[in-house]
Amino acid sequence: MKSNPISEQELSAKLFEKIGRKMVLTKAGEQLIPYVSDVLNSVERMHYFESDLSAYQGAIHIGVGETLLCYKLPPALKEFCKRAPKARLFLHSMNCYDIRNELLKGTLDLGVFYEEIGGLSSNLAIHPLNSYPVILVASPDIKAQYPDFTTPNQQIPVPFIINEPTCIFRQIFEQYLREKSIVLDHTIELWSIPTIKNLVQNDVEITFLPRFSVEKELASGSLVEIPTDMSNTCITAVCGSHVNKWQSPLMKLFVDLCNTII
Repeated sequence: MKSNPISEQELSAKLFEKIGRKMVLTKAGEQLIPYVSDVLNSVERMHYFESDLSAYQGAIHIGVGETLLCYKLPPALKEFCKRAPKARLFLHSMNCYDIRNELLKGTLDLGVFYEEIGGLSSNLAIHPLNSYPVILVASPDIKAQYPDFTTPNQQIPVPFIINEPTCIFRQIFEQYLREKSIVLDHTIELWSIPTIKNLVQNDVEITFLPRFSVEKELASGSLVEIPTDMSNTCITAVCGSHVNKWQSPLMKLFVDLCNTII
């Protein structure tokens, strides 16, 4: 907000006097000069502060779900680093539930995760990015042995390999198995999506992942999709932050890039 200039009456002092045709400072006016200089210097520093912000300087902490970090975020990160070379980017590969919780605590600036975890309270500002299908995949040999994942009430002697119990893909698929009364051999838990894919390609197990994370393997034929009654199941990636967190230029840049690229 702009304020009105302070008058001589408000200062209770005469600052200028007319001598001949000239206006000159009084003694009180001369004593005010250091204060005016301080104000002008502060205004100048504020302009520099604005310039620093527009140059995308500072640090930003971002939590990202692993599949999104591995397969969707790299182009956005590349462009972010190009536009903000002076920024300090701290990336954290995290479970989506943990991302949500850390955003609510205020320990993360931004989070890129899947909205299907729920619990997205009014304390979070959520920007939807894109929706992606999730599919059941296996090697061609495993699919040939166990092609039927739609008939209910059956036992299939094949292991399921996936992330920890709070993995959203795992939760969706296990709910499907319960609804179908399909029992698998056992579950193997691994954190690394590339490791999971490598094992599944080598006839070890089946897995349930976003299609975008296995597109290359599907194209090469090293992995194939097994039909299910979840053919239209999708998950939605979002970018979130705490509603009370100041939206710095770095945060705005990252959100804009995610909206454009992911």
